[in-house]
Amino acid sequence: MKFYRVEASALSGHAGLPASKSQSIRAILFATMASGVSHIANYLPSPDIDAMINACRQLGAKIAQQDNQLTITGVNGSPKISGDIIDAGNSGQVLRFIACLVGLQDRSVIITGDQSLRHNRPIASLIEALSTLGIACEQLEGDAHVPLKLTGAFQGEVTTLSGEDSQPVSGLLMALGFKEGTTTIKVRHPGEKPWVELTLQWLDRFAIPYENKSFAEYKVTGKASIPAFTYHVPGDLSSLAYPLVAGLITQSEVVLNDVDMNEAQGDKAIIDALKTMGAKIDVNAKEKTLTVRPTQSLQGIAINVNDFIDSITIMAVVGCFAKGTTTITGAAIARRKESDRIVAMTMELRKMGANIEALTDGFVIQHSPLQGAVLESHKDHRVAMSLAIAAMAAQGETTIRDVHCVDKSFPRFAETMHALGGSITAHE
Repeated sequence: MKFYRVEASALSGHAGLPASKSQSIRAILFATMASGVSHIANYLPSPDIDAMINACRQLGAKIAQQDNQLTITGVNGSPKISGDIIDAGNSGQVLRFIACLVGLQDRSVIITGDQSLRHNRPIASLIEALSTLGIACEQLEGDAHVPLKLTGAFQGEVTTLSGEDSQPVSGLLMALGFKEGTTTIKVRHPGEKPWVELTLQWLDRFAIPYENKSFAEYKVTGKASIPAFTYHVPGDLSSLAYPLVAGLITQSEVVLNDVDMNEAQGDKAIIDALKTMGAKIDVNAKEKTLTVRPTQSLQGIAINVNDFIDSITIMAVVGCFAKGTTTITGAAIARRKESDRIVAMTMELRKMGANIEALTDGFVIQHSPLQGAVLESHKDHRVAMSLAIAAMAAQGETTIRDVHCVDKSFPRFAETMHALGGSITAHE
């Protein structure tokens, strides 16, 4: 079992960001659906991306990997599935996006995944939407999770689903752009809106027509035919949060590269949230750098994190170092990610001495000096990295167990933090 040992650290220097996982996945999807040969550079090398590549190969795409570049020969909008089982691994995006693309053909296919997908990642809203469009959905274990058998092609012109989780909405928007005719998507309780905006930017890129009525209703005009393209995957603004907060809570100056604030990635909103708490953060848009400087003190605030929900775990850590009370809300869907992130962070930060209370959709956190402890990752990359950052500003040594999951989004996390001066080592 791989684990981290972490001690209090003083940081300095420059660090780059890993490539965006979400943009890598969307780029592979659209290259698969394009005509001709597309080239994707700087994609994220992670298990989730491997799952997406394998799934798209099963849809008929030819994909070659060399020197951090993908060369993808697409299917020109007409996927033809080989095999009868697609394994989404640990990726909710691969699960939801590929399940929607399956509706563009009529062969039966089973979509499955690892233990997290089979026991923790709900698919009720996905099933609701696909069933309304005429696809027979059979839950093979009858427990509201994969494995899911899908049979039939898209029919009908209107579908409805719950939108607290943005991934089924994004999956439909992308797939229905290639379906015959115009389709209306009606969304109850729309959430995680910046991630839907990220998807809509891809539709804009290829001039796929759509209407967006306040994220509650969309009309997508289908039968798109998109050309091959060349794309360089930008830095991941979700991963930005970890070295940023590390510099902040260790009173260090750190410069982060490849920070493009024009990116639609929603987790860049953490920058404004931290500034509201008193953080000294400078962004150089021209150079695409971010500098965090030593801050005398942070002040607790009340904040809704739904627009940057992947940052909930690291914001819980920030709350421990802020004066007064930090209240984090808007994150009920975080209970249904790779782990129940609200339970996981409450449990592990309490081991470090945090005064933290779990809410249905977040936390209430009081300023709390942290101590080293033996912690569990809950097999969740964002939990593991957030706890490692907390440990860099805690007294004593911390061990974080079962950290292979970090490869999902930040494969060189320990090396990046160590290069900045972080006292973090990985052990098998």
